[in-house]
Amino acid sequence: FGCAVITGVGAIINTAKLRAGQSVLVTGLGGVGFTALLGAIAGGASKIIAADINPEKRKLAISLGAHAVIDPSSPNAVEELKDLTNGGVEISAEFAGVIPALEFAYECTRRGGTTVTAALPHPSKKIQISPTRLVGEERSLLGSYLGSCIPARDIPAYIQLYESGRLPV
Repeated sequence: FGCAVITGVGAIINTAKLRAGQSVLVTGLGGVGFTALLGAIAGGASKIIAADINPEKRKLAISLGAHAVIDPSSPNAVEELKDLTNGGVEISAEFAGVIPALEFAYECTRRGGTTVTAALPHPSKKIQISPTRLVGEERSLLGSYLGSCIPARDIPAYIQLYESGRLPV
C-alpha cells in the first residue's frame, strides 16, 4: 500500500478525479498500472481499457476486470481505442515511462478529458503537444507524484477497500 497502490489508485482517484461512469485507459501494466486498473474498477469506471505491449499482461488485465485490451504498438491502436469508446476515454493514465506510451495515452483522450502520468522517463526525453489542441479540445495533462496521495487519508481508505473486497491487490 505504500508505493504501487497509492501511486496507481491515487493517480486515478486523486489526480484524475474519477467519477463513477467515466471511461478509463490504463497504459503500462506493471505494479502501478495494475493497481490503477483496480482503482478504476473500485471507483466505478464504466469502461476500462488496458494497454501494454506484453500479451501476457493484457491477458492478466482481462482477468482482473478490464473490459478490453489493446497493444499500443499496433499501427491502428489509437483508432481501435476510439472505436471502443466512441471517440476516446475521459481519463487516460500512463505508467510505462516511455514517451511513445505517454503520446499514445494523450491521443486516446477525448475532448474535455484528462491524461495523467505517474511515470518517469529519462529527464532528457520530451513530448510534443499542440497547444491549439490542448486549448481547443479543453484537455488536461497532469503529472501525478505518488498518486497525489495524502497517506493519513488514502492508505486507510485503500486498506478499507481491500478488506471489503473492492480493491483486490
